[in-house]
Amino acid sequence: MSINQRYPKIQKRKRKRRRRIIKLIFFTFLFFILAGSSYAYYLLHKAQSAVNKSYEEFRPDAEKRNLKEESFSILFIGVDDSESRKFHESTRTDALILATFNPKDESVKMVSIPRDSYVYIPSEESYDKINHAHVYDGVKGTVETVEELFDIKIDYYVKMNFYAFIDVVDALGGIKVEVPYDISEKDSEDHHNAIVLKKGVQTLNGEEALALARTRKKDNDIERGKRQQEIIKAIVKKAASMHAVTKYDDIIEAVGKNMKTNLTFNEMMSLISYATTGSKLNIDSYTLKGTDDYVGDAYVYRLDEQSLEEVKEVFKHHLDGTAYTSNDYTQQAQANNDHQ
Repeated sequence: MSINQRYPKIQKRKRKRRRRIIKLIFFTFLFFILAGSSYAYYLLHKAQSAVNKSYEEFRPDAEKRNLKEESFSILFIGVDDSESRKFHESTRTDALILATFNPKDESVKMVSIPRDSYVYIPSEESYDKINHAHVYDGVKGTVETVEELFDIKIDYYVKMNFYAFIDVVDALGGIKVEVPYDISEKDSEDHHNAIVLKKGVQTLNGEEALALARTRKKDNDIERGKRQQEIIKAIVKKAASMHAVTKYDDIIEAVGKNMKTNLTFNEMMSLISYATTGSKLNIDSYTLKGTDDYVGDAYVYRLDEQSLEEVKEVFKHHLDGTAYTSNDYTQQAQANNDHQ
């Protein structure tokens, strides 16, 4: 006689217990799936609402790009504004970074435009500092000025104030960057010497990262532009990490309040997907050479024509998806990329 025949009640109880355990595991697993789906839906809804609030088109008839397949350009506009300054629409731009994206080879090229660059401003039909274009005609004036300067079409813009920058960095838990020298700088509300940083590689919070991005006391706008590009790279790297996934809720909240863009929600999601390809993403940085000068009593930065033409060609070819053989600037960008 088998054990099952001799002790039928015991075996029956074991089978019931196993079924209960299986059911418990199944419903526990189902609970986490539903909870995760609900949170994902919540985040998706919140993200869409935030982006919709941030959306501001200035070219209603502009041709839209397929960000997953086509090359495109974005102008990142940092405005010199906060609650203490209250400049709002009349504010100057504090940072301008032009970036072109090529999805086919998963590459990005960035160039910082010095804020005092003396350029032609189409809306005024005259030359002036590039950071005055926003004062004259807002985002439209700034975009048109950069298009005139680089002879390319800018598809998208992202305008952020001090708070958006601070909140994004804080939501990511800080970013790891190199501070080139000891810094004593204003905070976002212009309190003097409120941010003190020591030289070296370290993790910075939002206010500290902003101070590093703004300072130019010991060097110039060219070095400042390089630091800003390194900070952007650090943000992209941190956002691409698995540790940042739980922070998206805070990031969405931050950009929704303090950003304007003509990227739609779907385009924003494509851009995030593009930016979070991780180590595959190849980012090259460029700078514009020039010389210090004065127009009357006003300081200006006169761009070197050869430098400008060289960078223009690099960006045009990147958008077209064609190879370009350069000299100083291709080598410079490669050196910057290898240094990361």
